[in-house]
Amino acid sequence: MTRHHPSLLGALALTIATSMMPAAAHADAGFKKWINGFYTTAAKSGISQKTYTQAFAGVSEPDPDVLEKARYQPEFKSQIWDYLDSRVNPYTVKIGREMLTKHGRTLAALEKHFGVDKHILLAIWSMESNYGAVLEKDDRLHHVPTALATLAYADPKRAKFARTQLIAALKILQNGDVSAKGLTGSWAGAMGHTQFIPTSYLLYAVDADGNGHKDIWNSVPDALATSANLLAKNGWQSGKTWGYEAVVPAGGSKYAGKTLTLGEWQKLGFVRPNGKDFTRPSERAELKMLGGAGGPGFLMTKNFFVIKRYNAADTYALGVGLLADEIAGYGGMQQAWPRPDGTLDIKEKFELQTRMKALGYYDGEVDGNFGSGSKAAITAIQSRLGMSTDGEPTRKLLDALRN
Repeated sequence: MTRHHPSLLGALALTIATSMMPAAAHADAGFKKWINGFYTTAAKSGISQKTYTQAFAGVSEPDPDVLEKARYQPEFKSQIWDYLDSRVNPYTVKIGREMLTKHGRTLAALEKHFGVDKHILLAIWSMESNYGAVLEKDDRLHHVPTALATLAYADPKRAKFARTQLIAALKILQNGDVSAKGLTGSWAGAMGHTQFIPTSYLLYAVDADGNGHKDIWNSVPDALATSANLLAKNGWQSGKTWGYEAVVPAGGSKYAGKTLTLGEWQKLGFVRPNGKDFTRPSERAELKMLGGAGGPGFLMTKNFFVIKRYNAADTYALGVGLLADEIAGYGGMQQAWPRPDGTLDIKEKFELQTRMKALGYYDGEVDGNFGSGSKAAITAIQSRLGMSTDGEPTRKLLDALRN
């Protein structure tokens, strides 16, 4: 189903107790049996024995890291402000603008060919792989056939999905777009700079650099073109935005989930925080209150829902839209999220990391993400100051460092 496009440009280690060894050996034997048995299904989809052998050469056991990661998806578990803080912040905006300069010719060509806003493509690239930085971290990558076979074998909830994606991954390998070793991706099989699952790759992959291969792992033009192709084929409206931040009038949250024209929303008292009128009053938009009744409103137009064809989470699509606007220089959100008292906003998170770094407690990237390095630094500072050592970034801690 893949269409050829002309050139657009000229483990986690696993420690097993001795008492568990017989069970582990049994599980490994079962996994190997599953792989051997699945070839019958693969062959019916046109997969040759040679391709299948290449895909699973040296594979003898499931990937335990895959099953661990399958239990956690941040889009659905984080508070929206924490989720967005880690993805839409001065660091991601800065790198996005650098990539806009570096890949300007590519992005301009893609925007012209597909009609998709180049800033949206940059935001997706950031959200999916931190502009490709994730691909340089071996501990974040998995051999896709092994990962999908692991899910098909040991995760009943995802087994059907995994079998379908595994067949598609084998087709990609058989097509010659990537080597068996180079067929890497996330725990769920999302691949390359823009994290396409195998079935989506087969539908949308584009050879944008004209070298005869669709390569979203190593070719930035191919990866960005593939994203643009997905959005275009799912109805992206060229020249239009994804939606608008809106000030919700008293009692306005009762309309959440309703769709009206922007003009009708304005008559109900919904206005943009910058005071500007809605550009297209006849355009239809759905009200979303992603931070709850006490938070800001968003009037989402068609392109927001096209972004959701990439990832179904509202938080993801909002993150893409907000980051794209910031990279483009339109400015970010003007209203505050209803954060709990004492918690930090994104600017304060950057300030806290900067201060911890200046004091010698933290040597990581100042990026607003509070992972293990930041939490260890916070705990050390809390201990020295006689505070409760919970490792959490709070205004109380920031104020203590300011003073």
